[in-house]
Amino acid sequence: MSGDYIAVDWGSSHLRAWLYLDGQCADSLQLPYGISRLVDQTVREVFAQYIQPWRGKEVLPVLMAGMVGSDAGWHTVPYLACPVSLQTLSAQLFEVAPQIWIVPGLNTPHNVMRGEETQLLGAMQLAPDTCYVLPGTHSKWVQVAEGALSGFTTAMTGELYHLLMQHSLIGRGLTSQHDDDRAFEAGLQRGLESPALVNRLFEARARRVLGELDPGSVGDWLSGLLIGAEVEAMRSELSVSQVTLVGSESLCRRYWLACEQAGITVNEIAGDTAFQQGIRSILDARR
Repeated sequence: MSGDYIAVDWGSSHLRAWLYLDGQCADSLQLPYGISRLVDQTVREVFAQYIQPWRGKEVLPVLMAGMVGSDAGWHTVPYLACPVSLQTLSAQLFEVAPQIWIVPGLNTPHNVMRGEETQLLGAMQLAPDTCYVLPGTHSKWVQVAEGALSGFTTAMTGELYHLLMQHSLIGRGLTSQHDDDRAFEAGLQRGLESPALVNRLFEARARRVLGELDPGSVGDWLSGLLIGAEVEAMRSELSVSQVTLVGSESLCRRYWLACEQAGITVNEIAGDTAFQQGIRSILDARR
């Protein structure tokens, strides 16, 4: 590969892009123009304004992943059914314009993903494992077998946290939230002990009302409860004893603690590092 290309991670909330020249990152951008946040501009208009100028006279190739391939993005790109290998994914890129491709998302009979597949391909090369966890709004637990993504499960932990804190009685009338490691660890222990959340969620309110939990610590206690419940439920369902976390440092730190307490051996790789490796791998596989 020449080493000259543009990598784009275009999700629901943010647009991130990197310009690579001779294999080195020459420029990057991060904009709040995620697919769900576009109001007065189309995807093509945003691309023309911010990314097209990087392409220059030589028209550098562009590889995009994420919600840009959804029905709300540039073009609906069909999902590929698991199991999927690097070779399959690189051969099924969807070209939306000359030298501009979108990576397909993946699906199982009851799950879908867009964007994470690119991170996973990079993680598989940099940190080989049989199970990967991608914490986030919709956390993914992914199984790998014989060099292919064989299946995955989604936990709506991040979205559930947001809904409970912003739109339920749990978050109503709270003061500003602050970091509280002890509250997080207490919630985490509760979630690990009782992964069936239906009869545990209201404790986030009851503990505050009864004076057992500082109003500013409700968020961390609830975060611990939800992450603990997710980790224990997935550990039991998937029978995993070892995972590799792929994501941001702050969120991976919480999942690392939860996995350790659940008896799971943990490795970690930064999400951006995995994404960049995934993009390079896909481009290389096409040559």
